[in-house]
Amino acid sequence: MAEKDFHIIEKYNFRHALTEHQVLDWVCSGCQSLNQGQFPQGVYSNTQYGLRLVAMSALFNNGYNIPRNKIQAIFKDLYGVTLNEQTLQAQNELVYACLAQDEEHIKAKLRQSEVVHCDETGFYVGRERYWEHVASNGHYTSLFVSPHRGAAAHEAPDSILPSFQNWAMHDCWPTYFTFTECRHAVCGAHLLREFTGLAESGSKWAQKFHAFLLDLHARSDRGKAAIPIKERSKVLQIYRDLLTQADKEEPPPIQGPHGKPKKTKGRNLLDHLIKHQDAVVAFAFHPEVPFSNNQAERDIRPTKTKMKVSGCFRTQYGAEIYARIQSFTSTVRKLQFNPFNELYTVLSGGIPAYRVAGG
Repeated sequence: MAEKDFHIIEKYNFRHALTEHQVLDWVCSGCQSLNQGQFPQGVYSNTQYGLRLVAMSALFNNGYNIPRNKIQAIFKDLYGVTLNEQTLQAQNELVYACLAQDEEHIKAKLRQSEVVHCDETGFYVGRERYWEHVASNGHYTSLFVSPHRGAAAHEAPDSILPSFQNWAMHDCWPTYFTFTECRHAVCGAHLLREFTGLAESGSKWAQKFHAFLLDLHARSDRGKAAIPIKERSKVLQIYRDLLTQADKEEPPPIQGPHGKPKKTKGRNLLDHLIKHQDAVVAFAFHPEVPFSNNQAERDIRPTKTKMKVSGCFRTQYGAEIYARIQSFTSTVRKLQFNPFNELYTVLSGGIPAYRVAGG
């Protein structure tokens, strides 16, 4: 048969466009065979919402942190469409499934990155405490959810740290230092805040260390360049002298009747500075290492916004859906592509432009 198996009727009104697919069954006059038309790809039921609406729904909820009741009101006001909560959940689940390949693509790119910023933030799933972990750089964002904050979270395949071999930028959370395949850099902004707090309480060594770190920041062009090799031995000597002064100022640990000896905040910070000296000065000696971990903090901040707007997640699955969609949205925006167009392309079975552009 040379005839088309179906045809399309476009209907428009002042609110939105409807596409009607009519499937025809024809009997060939010659061979008497029954020929049945097929719906086009992407049409799975007699009545369904289009992929553009699905993309909008998922972005409203996960990219713009709009609560579901307000999403329902938006679609009702703009398009005259009433979406129940089950439909919104099904649309989120569809997008989550379609973005699985993009999640792996983002992780693969981050594993190749010179520097990856790491952080974590707590939130609630029902009444249970969970953690969202981030690994990111200036082009890609990978978020994942775990009931654990420490090493157990990174034992799952969601984390890139076990296989990462370049620079990991983070705060002094001990978990990160358990990964020995990569090199570590400590966030200078975190240290400055801690030095400021101690200096306000009268700590002289903290005040001097604060000034020392700011001097390194200036001499390394705010972490964008490296201090000359011939000057590094002097830098390390000043570092060690400050540690000596700190050790004299800070009272030794006090052993109580039970548990570990109790340490002051200054003594705890001093221990970190001694143990992780190379990570503290990494930004000054290696031009690829930035001064701060602000990138990770920016990438994880939308989760805190969502918590304030929408409250806790109901299930771990819901939190995982949010993390994957937000990872995609953040990445696409960093690479200066349109999240809606890119998501619609993925849902349509195409290859989004951001994958080709790279970064």
